[in-house]
Amino acid sequence: MFKKGTKFYSIVKGKCPKCHEGDFFKYGFTFNPSKITTIHTHCSECNLKYMLEPSFFYGAMYINYGITVAISIAVFIITKLFIGLNLLESFLSVLGALIVLAPLNLRMARIIWINMFVPYDENAVAKTS
Repeated sequence: MFKKGTKFYSIVKGKCPKCHEGDFFKYGFTFNPSKITTIHTHCSECNLKYMLEPSFFYGAMYINYGITVAISIAVFIITKLFIGLNLLESFLSVLGALIVLAPLNLRMARIIWINMFVPYDENAVAKTS
């Protein structure tokens, strides 16, 4: 499940969706707002152009929304039902979780979005060499 050649590998490792070799993001995980979603223009290994078309990553907003809703529901249920916080404390916990996880959420949305459109090609690196 977590081996090279799977979408999960590309998403978790932040690798190129085509060759699973080159890095997708320019910077490692950071809380710096200007560096969170900065990506390379092309893959360093297979030369895949990451911006497939103008404004390609606007579609990642839908993925981001889905992840945000899932996090919100999970944190609310955990804090309200299992920990026993009151309603206001549960909502504040949701807000805190969303703020802390925002950088991860933004990065995951972009890498998931491009993985939906670009299939893995085990010969991608060999073709460009």
